[in-house]
Amino acid sequence: MNPINQSINGSLLVLAVGALALRAEDKPLAPAPASPVPPGGNAAGSLTEAFTKGKFSLNAMLRYEYADQSNLQESHLLSLRPRFGFATASYHGFQGMIEAEHLQALTDQDLYNAAGSNDQPGRTVIADPETTELNQAWLSYSNFDSVLKAGRQRIVFDNSRWVGDVIWRQNQQTYDAVRLDNSSLENLSLSYSYVWHVNRIFGDVAGLPAGNQDYDSESHLLHAEYTGFKWAKLVAYAYLLNFEHTAPAIRNNSSATYGGYAQGAWNWDKEKTGKVNYRGEFAWQTDYGNSAADYSAPFVAGEVTVDYSRFTLGAGYEFQGTDNNQSLRMPFSTLHAFDGWADVFLTAPAPSNGLQDLYAVAAVKLPYEIPLRVLYHQFYSAKGGADYGHELDAVVSRKFGKHFTALVKYAHYEGGDAVQFAAPPAAPAGAFDKDVFWAQVEFNF
Repeated sequence: MNPINQSINGSLLVLAVGALALRAEDKPLAPAPASPVPPGGNAAGSLTEAFTKGKFSLNAMLRYEYADQSNLQESHLLSLRPRFGFATASYHGFQGMIEAEHLQALTDQDLYNAAGSNDQPGRTVIADPETTELNQAWLSYSNFDSVLKAGRQRIVFDNSRWVGDVIWRQNQQTYDAVRLDNSSLENLSLSYSYVWHVNRIFGDVAGLPAGNQDYDSESHLLHAEYTGFKWAKLVAYAYLLNFEHTAPAIRNNSSATYGGYAQGAWNWDKEKTGKVNYRGEFAWQTDYGNSAADYSAPFVAGEVTVDYSRFTLGAGYEFQGTDNNQSLRMPFSTLHAFDGWADVFLTAPAPSNGLQDLYAVAAVKLPYEIPLRVLYHQFYSAKGGADYGHELDAVVSRKFGKHFTALVKYAHYEGGDAVQFAAPPAAPAGAFDKDVFWAQVEFNF
């Protein structure tokens, strides 16, 4: 079949399913959880009841993605990813969970670049290689205002800028870790995690380049959150990441990041029809552990948005500093959520120059409770302010029935004259443009 016809048929299939379901149910519902949530408070009186009162879960995603980078061939991928899980009820404070997933490409392998694993270096990357894996498997104990969890698990802190599960890709990022959370002090939550292995979104797939492989880790994650002030939540963190690997691309991601942020909201009238949301963050990162790099650089981010009736308007800024020809490392981040959805700036294009992202956001709730969100990014180097291009992003979604969500999303990036990117062997280095389109239907049970 012609690749263009196949891509059109794939997108029509996804959109048709979503449209039919939208017509079937107009009432909006609260968002479904991003992954199965253990049944809190569902206590069992016996070990047998811990299983009989447990909860099965299913999350399935049918997605069509089109990606076209101007110095590469376009890619098309229609994929299906079911994720099955089971969480026991709590028994004397103990609880367990197991979850598996499978990602199946419904498109020919020669029509997309699966992050380097399917021998298509001349095509644009769609980072969803076919994989089958154990996504989560953990045991937890809750008592004394604390929760201790050990095994393969999701770990997400704050907005996922430094530690997240990369929830946008079909395969989640999970961590083989032990985590301790404590809330015994009023308004104060403390967390410590030790991570010995990172199961990345590319899966354990043969043929992956070294930079996309899983991480063996000796990493410490410390996080503190204070909510005693009405005007803001205060957070402090220290992420000490250390990786064992022969490839410098992985080993040099070892880094120590110390920082914090304040986040809050203010209602300007008694009826609370209007609200200002604000967030400011500062961090400092240095090389650490097995890293052969030598640098010390800042991170700054801030955002202000205004909500009124069905509308949201706002602006934000992010600064990724640089030092000694080295840029910031964010190997645990949900990178897709920041610096444009086209995923051009997963790392700074020129490590010696860093990155600035100045962006505006507008959102409105359309008829039938359909939210539309649009962002515009202008990118510059952190050193010298050189033009790194701009990007326009838009997303519309709709929840329907008890279990379904449909989403359509688009990103358009235009490269600036000053930007220089590394590139695969089949593409020249330099500036480029990029378009990415998604249409998907998600089922949660």
